Amino acid sequence: MKQITGRPWSTSSFFQSYAVEVDVKDASNATCLYAKWMMRFLIKYETNSSDYKNTTLHLSSNVTHNGSVCGDDTQAALLAVQFGEGHSWSINFTKTNETYQGDFITFTYNTNDTAVFPDAKRKGPITIVVKDIMRPVQLNNVFVCHNTDFVEAENVTQIFWNVTVQAFVQNGTISKKESRCHADIPTSAPTVPPTVANVTTASATTLSPAPTTAPKPVENPDTGNYSLKSGNKTCLLATVGLQLNVSRDKPLLININPKTTSADGTCGNTTATLKLNDGNSTLISFTFVVKNASASVQKFYLKEVNVTLLNRLNGSVISNADNNNFSKWDAYLGSSYMCRKEQTLEINEDFQVHTFNLWIQPFLVKANKFSTAQECSLDDDSILIPIVVGAALAGLIAIIVVAYIIGRRKSYAGYQTL
Repeated sequence: MKQITGRPWSTSSFFQSYAVEVDVKDASNATCLYAKWMMRFLIKYETNSSDYKNTTLHLSSNVTHNGSVCGDDTQAALLAVQFGEGHSWSINFTKTNETYQGDFITFTYNTNDTAVFPDAKRKGPITIVVKDIMRPVQLNNVFVCHNTDFVEAENVTQIFWNVTVQAFVQNGTISKKESRCHADIPTSAPTVPPTVANVTTASATTLSPAPTTAPKPVENPDTGNYSLKSGNKTCLLATVGLQLNVSRDKPLLININPKTTSADGTCGNTTATLKLNDGNSTLISFTFVVKNASASVQKFYLKEVNVTLLNRLNGSVISNADNNNFSKWDAYLGSSYMCRKEQTLEINEDFQVHTFNLWIQPFLVKANKFSTAQECSLDDDSILIPIVVGAALAGLIAIIVVAYIIGRRKSYAGYQTL
């Protein structure tokens, strides 16, 4: 008969958060599976008004650990927890002769929990299953990852940090040998030899204040290329440079690095969502919808943008902002939208998203290429031509009038002399 012990405890952060420790014991009361970790969930759900909202589900203080299994050579180990109003999470572990690793994560959230989903259209438990990204760990080693890690599937982003886990524990003793995740392994920095200065004695020393330098302006972000696939076909294409302007305490510009940003999301006939996850703990999602889906001539447009900033060290949500009332970037269905100039999306009073070199097609992508683009008015230089010509003509007319008036005055003065 196995015994399961566990305890949650709170940590202070921007939001109240709880960590979980589970110690699964076998029939001889020896530890066979041990885990201690923190997690939270970002969930997008449909409301009664057919809009979409984003919510955060936290671990609560009333966590149970029923259903966990030690596992052996023929059976997978299972770590399972239950919390809140009908929510549950589990991961199973498989092993070889030398290693073990996480296999599948199963997460069930209950939209009957009105505190988290006050106006959910779909009621009841919703389950998603996703392949774990944990790399194989040597048997008799404990896996440790203090940095934040993300697993995204469907409309859920699972966030983990401060993870310590060992499956198939040998002899009931948690190992002292650690296998660290890649994010925890520090990069080696070049060794700089110390500089030794010659010391001289002087009767008096005058220290001049160090010159002050102005802060270096933030450059425009690099442009990234992102795409989504439905099966083997590309269903969404995006090229854009992104910059966040955060002004909760003081203005802060954050450039999204395409080299560390991954793309995920969903494609549909009338709705598409692009989720960008920057390795620097920034999540941005763009939701596009088709306008007048039943009309003969249809357009798509950007309807919603969601931004989440996470603490890279402990995974806590620093800030989250959402605006689902946009009506921007509209173009005919089957075409793409382009705007090379900088645009600003106002999420709320504290958040702005600046876009550069934007080219987006969320629907009806063919042959993995952008269709003909409809350009924004900012890129349309043709309107400048009549303005410049008109201004030049107005200036020329003004010069002629002034010259005429001056000439008339001189002529009048000559007649007075005679």
